[in-house]
Amino acid sequence: QVLLTESGGGLVQAGGSLRLSCAASGRFFSRYTMGWFRQAPGKDREFVAAINWNGDNTDYADSVKGRFTISRDNAKNTVYLQMNSLKAGDTADYYCAARINAPLATAPGAYDYWGQGTQVTVSS
Repeated sequence: QVLLTESGGGLVQAGGSLRLSCAASGRFFSRYTMGWFRQAPGKDREFVAAINWNGDNTDYADSVKGRFTISRDNAKNTVYLQMNSLKAGDTADYYCAARINAPLATAPGAYDYWGQGTQVTVSS
């Protein structure tokens, strides 16, 4: 069992920045591919970004490329999502997810464990 705990959400004005963190339990964090997803009210959960076990391979949704950066610190069992130039359309609940011993993936169903989410609201 892997427990994931997100933090760092909040209310920010358009154009502002936030950094989300996701802390993972367990001794094998470095084996996990990690992803960030988001879900706005009334919409399906969508892929935002993913990072492989050592951070040398990442993937982003087109809607966030150039604005968001995913990174990880395996010594701290933590993955981050730096969000810059935020837009009202980025408003959603943000979730981190873990995929065990597997490559990057964009489909929510490909991930094995999920956090409870953190809310991000961008005011225009």
